[in-house]
Amino acid sequence: MTLFDPAAPRLKPRLAAGEPTGVAWFTLGSATLIEIASRHGPDAIVIDMQHGLFDRVSLEAAIGASRAPVLVRTRDAVPASIGEALDAGAEGVIVPLVESGEAAAAVAAACRYPPSGNRSGGGIRPLANFAAHAGSANAGIVAGVMIETAAGVEAADAIAASGVDFVFIGTGDLALSLGTAPGSEAHQAACARILKACRAKKIPCGVFAMSAEAAAGRIGEGYALSVATIDLDAYESATRTALATFRDTAKPPRRRTAKRSGKR
Repeated sequence: MTLFDPAAPRLKPRLAAGEPTGVAWFTLGSATLIEIASRHGPDAIVIDMQHGLFDRVSLEAAIGASRAPVLVRTRDAVPASIGEALDAGAEGVIVPLVESGEAAAAVAAACRYPPSGNRSGGGIRPLANFAAHAGSANAGIVAGVMIETAAGVEAADAIAASGVDFVFIGTGDLALSLGTAPGSEAHQAACARILKACRAKKIPCGVFAMSAEAAAGRIGEGYALSVATIDLDAYESATRTALATFRDTAKPPRRRTAKRSGKR
């Protein structure tokens, strides 16, 4: 297992170089599932603290189980939520529901120690060698924010210029906010506007996807990061397929008919 070394970050240089990044997204609260997924080389792991089943203790275990760089979608934009993710050893955060340049700048500040920001020093893993950690963390940590509301779309230019390292589009909540369906003309236009704002400021833009095929298509559209697999969907799909295969192919053996001797 490879814990994040801020002096040798893996994710930030990858995003800065524009390399296509396919993440495995986890909601079920299982460090074991993350360990299994890590065997297959995801570009990054995302641990969902906003809608997932992880708590602080299982977050620490999950990050320790990952061989891939870990991003944490935090519960909210509160500095304490960002700090708990970074103190647990995450390489970066994805902060939900950011709607202004000021809010995005506050996320960037919460990811960085003074004098560049206001991150509080602490956590079990950083304190193993805090001087070395603090000396490199500001340059290595990835500060990401989500645009997923109509207000966020309107502020896309300011958010992209705020000092964050990347923007991630939450397509589901964005559709809800816009009062439209995912993939509609209005929804696609909003996503395109966010992507254009990120390109203008030369920062990566990621977008949610519900399948590997959709994620690959998004990379082809110019997005830097998307979701190749989700633990809940992967388990449900595999279970559905396995049980359907069993029902369709499992046949009881024919009963052998006993021969009659003819005697009474």
